[in-house]
Amino acid sequence: MFVTWRLSVLVAAGFLPVTALSVPGVDPWLTLAGWVLLCSVLMVVDAVAAPSPRALHVTRGAPVKALLGSPTDTRLWITNTGSRLLRGRLRDAWQPTAGAPSPRLALEIPACERRELIIPLLPRRRGRLVSEMVVVRSDGPLRLAGRQRIIPSTGELRVLPPFTSRRHLPSRLARLRELDGNTSIQVRGQGTEFDSLREYVRGDDVRSIDWRATARAGTTMLRTWRPERDRHVVIVIDTGRTAAARVGDGTRLDAAMEAALLLAALAARAGDHVHLVMFDRVVRARVTGVDGAALLSTMVDAMAGVEAQLIDTDWDAAHAQVRALTTRPALVVLLTAQDDVDASRGFLGTLPGMTARAQVVVGTVTDHAEDRPAREDAVEVYLAAARERGAFEASRVAEAIRRAGGDAIADGPDALPPRIADRYLALKAAGRL
Repeated sequence: MFVTWRLSVLVAAGFLPVTALSVPGVDPWLTLAGWVLLCSVLMVVDAVAAPSPRALHVTRGAPVKALLGSPTDTRLWITNTGSRLLRGRLRDAWQPTAGAPSPRLALEIPACERRELIIPLLPRRRGRLVSEMVVVRSDGPLRLAGRQRIIPSTGELRVLPPFTSRRHLPSRLARLRELDGNTSIQVRGQGTEFDSLREYVRGDDVRSIDWRATARAGTTMLRTWRPERDRHVVIVIDTGRTAAARVGDGTRLDAAMEAALLLAALAARAGDHVHLVMFDRVVRARVTGVDGAALLSTMVDAMAGVEAQLIDTDWDAAHAQVRALTTRPALVVLLTAQDDVDASRGFLGTLPGMTARAQVVVGTVTDHAEDRPAREDAVEVYLAAARERGAFEASRVAEAIRRAGGDAIADGPDALPPRIADRYLALKAAGRL
């Protein structure tokens, strides 16, 4: 049973007139007690007269998946199997991060009829969101009190990464088409594949002239080249403790996911094989052997429930995961946060083993957009000194990565994904991938 605000208003509204009209010689407090007792009787009678919510049957129609930060609708079908009209309110018990509306939804269902309720959600967290029940309140005829019941009904929503870096994909695909020979621009490099022959045009590289074809055709013929296909791109996302740090509006792990998705979409269009491993000391997510249009959907589904773990990453085991994915020459992209020399010793120790057999790119998310306050007091001076110290340590780690044979790229959460994609295209253009 529950009571509504109308009961409080009724009790308060009766205090003054009941006291003023009390019989002389009768204790006013006794009169007020009688009024409260009358209101209590009305409350109980109203609750007993309310239609039973046990007559309701709930069916869900929630969507299976949704993107983080994108509005989505869930549907409830409420069937009244009783013989009376039921008026009341309903609340779907989603987690707070699902973004369900706070007010209860009005409910009015005649006997033996069904109504559909649409509940808008705005998910604010990746992963699995669950509602295990629906709470229904049935009002009595006087709307002073009513009956309440919890109806078990499980609804599940899987919230996927939003892939906001998708906006950078069209411009990178245009550059890829140029490299692939679909425009007049042709590339030439040590690791590129022969594409076709065409006539020489002033300004072309004379080193690409095919003299045998020139002798046969009677005119100067030029070889054109295209980037090699069927390469392997291994993306390793560090899910250790450094991935939990807040950068901008999200975490480093969120930004690493955006970079991985953009690179995977680009590499898949280029005809390369993409492998994903999210790792700290155990594999948190793994995608391999998936090509074409199904790649991105498989990756976002695998990423959805992964969260950063407050443990140090085992980089020897991570290196073993990379070796198990491919034995062929590949591009290995490590999305991690290596900004402290002492904490990076294990990572730097395994890096030469990776660079000896693959092209390695290390991407680090930093917070370049952070506003630096004016140094007006001691606290701000110490904060500024700590930032400068952190930047110095990160530069030392980046230099160690370059000495080990890798490429170090560090940028903000919005700028890192396109920079990783540009590095991939540069390696393609240079024939190094």
